[in-house]
Amino acid sequence: MRSRGSNNWRFVSRQIFVWLCCAAAAFADQAPAWSPTNIFAPASTPAKSIFGLSLFVLAVTGVVFLVVFTLLLYSVVKFRKRRNDDGREPPQVYGSNQVELAWTIIPILIVVALFMATARVIASVQKDPRLDNAIEVVAIGHQFWWEYRYPGLGVVTANELHVPVSDDNQPSPTFIKLLSADTDHSFWVPRLAGKTDLIPNHPNSMWIDPHEAGVYLGQCAQYCGTQHAKMLLRVYVQQRGDFDRWIQEQRQPATVSSAASQGQRIFETTACINCHTVEGTVASGRFGPDLTHLMSRDTIAAGAATNTPENLRQWILNPDAIKPGSLMPAMQLSDQDLNALTAYLETLR
Repeated sequence: MRSRGSNNWRFVSRQIFVWLCCAAAAFADQAPAWSPTNIFAPASTPAKSIFGLSLFVLAVTGVVFLVVFTLLLYSVVKFRKRRNDDGREPPQVYGSNQVELAWTIIPILIVVALFMATARVIASVQKDPRLDNAIEVVAIGHQFWWEYRYPGLGVVTANELHVPVSDDNQPSPTFIKLLSADTDHSFWVPRLAGKTDLIPNHPNSMWIDPHEAGVYLGQCAQYCGTQHAKMLLRVYVQQRGDFDRWIQEQRQPATVSSAASQGQRIFETTACINCHTVEGTVASGRFGPDLTHLMSRDTIAAGAATNTPENLRQWILNPDAIKPGSLMPAMQLSDQDLNALTAYLETLR
């Protein structure tokens, strides 16, 4: 007949084993290597530094866990209740200089090691490796969208950041100055860099040097209001030639066909021009995104919806249907005017 302590230990050990198996399976399912937000697949120097630090911290804490768990297991097995126990309390030991020194000095050494490793990574990430061919971008956080300005290139866009690949032979990092137009936001693209806050009246900065072309997704990581969850980030990393072509296209003024003139008239005679800019027209608002090349973007509403004519029409008709709590007002247009305005915006490429 087994003792009650032995049965309890078997039950606990079985539960721990099941939990570890479930956790491993969940991690394998939720963090595949191709995930665009997988922190375990860094594609930029700052992200790689943070990833290396994470592995170091995980290794240290893993060793601590194994030591503590082994001691706990040893205690449970060795001092478990047996059938022939007489119920007396085992001998008690009060005070041990060696043990007290050990549990004081060892944690201090662990904390110092973690502190030094973290300080080293912070210093390397904040170091400014500015080069002559570096790209400079000003990112401005709004409720609830992103504005990107390229001061040296004469380009203004929204919600979709384009940067060139930075290879080892010709490094071309991108330096991002972070500003806020209203409240606190946070710029976080997990595969490119750690999150950096945007604080009103307090300019911040970060840099990235993506090594692989592709689309990298991110998120505003600081609660900023009703639609914080849909203030998404999309970073398009392009080969240098593709990035240069994109810059040239974005520099061009908007071209409007004669068939869309009715929609342009509606745009310029309603509240649209109070918030939006379209280069080459009288629209010069700064409160909302620049729409000069709206249809060159894959998404609208800061990534909340794909940029299709149907979604664009719905966005103008009733923004709350796509993004509840959006600061963009419903324009209350007739079907005829709504169709004309949508047709006009579709020409802004």
